[in-house]
Amino acid sequence: MKIALFSAFYPYRGGIAQFSAMLFRALEKEHQVQAYTFKRQYPQFLFPGSSQFVDDTDLADRIDAKKILDTVNPISYRTAAKTINEGNPDIFISQYWMTFFGPSIGKMTKSIKKDCKKIAILHNVIPHEKRFFDRSSNKYFLKQNDGFVVMSDAVLEDLLLLKPDAKYLRIDHPVYNQFGDKMLRNDALEELGLNTENKYLLFFGFIRDYKGLDLLLQSMNDLTDDVHLIIAGEVYGDWKKYEAQIDNKNLKGRVHIYTKYIPDEDVRLYFSAADVCVLPYKSATQSGITAISHHFDLPIIATDVGGLKEGVEDGQKGIIVDQPHAHLISNAIKHYFTGNLKERFSEKIKADKSENNWDKFGEKVVRFAEEL
Repeated sequence: MKIALFSAFYPYRGGIAQFSAMLFRALEKEHQVQAYTFKRQYPQFLFPGSSQFVDDTDLADRIDAKKILDTVNPISYRTAAKTINEGNPDIFISQYWMTFFGPSIGKMTKSIKKDCKKIAILHNVIPHEKRFFDRSSNKYFLKQNDGFVVMSDAVLEDLLLLKPDAKYLRIDHPVYNQFGDKMLRNDALEELGLNTENKYLLFFGFIRDYKGLDLLLQSMNDLTDDVHLIIAGEVYGDWKKYEAQIDNKNLKGRVHIYTKYIPDEDVRLYFSAADVCVLPYKSATQSGITAISHHFDLPIIATDVGGLKEGVEDGQKGIIVDQPHAHLISNAIKHYFTGNLKERFSEKIKADKSENNWDKFGEKVVRFAEEL
């Protein structure tokens, strides 16, 4: 098959670009695949982080993607489709994760030739941070596609709420495997300059309000002094409220802060050092952090929001907390350590992840498109 794949690719950074690179590598084994990406993804004033791009030292997969779409230049919506049509693809696959992209990717998709199957991989539909244009943007984008790939029941529910007749493929998020092998725990801790005698929770990824870091910090007050927290990820928003919590005398020396963008080659340090990954989210659909954590056989404690519980499997690969409340999070952490659950959960993760790989994901997406 000839496949056109549109998404964020190198030099853009973040989970979507990583996901797209892994999908591209899986698809190219059996098909002719051309990657396409943005000329401009966001206007800089709308971007909450320090940069949209990796730096020269990041070992990101440098997919040779053609830059075709400027999200704030409507002229590019049609010219982008023209470029894709010149390649005469059988299948067009786009990634969708923010309603901001609805008009631009939607118009581009609408202008792609009629005999090409148009598939959207939906990472989110209804966003965590609401905006007035969300519903109209979503409906416009969804209307332009023939079928949809969803990776959680929560996203599927959102899709069917807006488009009840949608044709879809429900499939699990593949396990990320581009971050290298797991290190010995003590070696990772020593490289980070941390005491190997303590227990370590990991909060990883972009720091945004809905991810509940404030709840996790609050829960730390109920835990013993040997339970420490590693925070690793770039701040999207105001850090001051978290700083005020950390300045509490009970947390000084127990919270280890790495508030920066974590390049691919450093990811294994944090997941190898940790005893458990914590997702204390206040809202969610799904999380790519689950797929990273499972690559390193690291169990997860997560709140029961969105589709998080689907990947964690309460009592199998981690613990699901009924509600995003600090005392419930601390109770789950206590249960995890007193029950010595890490080894049992890790073994279950190891046993399952071989079935959840990128090659099988890609095969199923192509087969779904062919059957539409």
